Amino acid sequence: MDANKKIDPIPESFARLEEAAEFWDTHSVADYWDEMQEVEIEVRIPRRKRVALASDIAEQIDTVAAYEGVSVETLVNLWIAERLLKQPLSSAKTNG
Repeated sequence: MDANKKIDPIPESFARLEEAAEFWDTHSVADYWDEMQEVEIEVRIPRRKRVALASDIAEQIDTVAAYEGVSVETLVNLWIAERLLKQPLSSAKTNG
């Protein structure tokens, strides 16, 4: 930071998340580096299911997703959601 540059103090608190976002949208963290403190956080990300696709199906999905201008993940999620709407859980067979 330029030694002659005057910076706004970091507010003690923000009433809303939007206020914090507005402040940091217009201020650089680099200007406040000496005021930062190190913290430890633990992040728990729920496991996601993965589904393997046959290579020919995956290639077709890649082509359709590119044509539609969406990611493969978005396209597959939309297709599955549409199918699930047509197949209510109450009519699905259960194991056990």
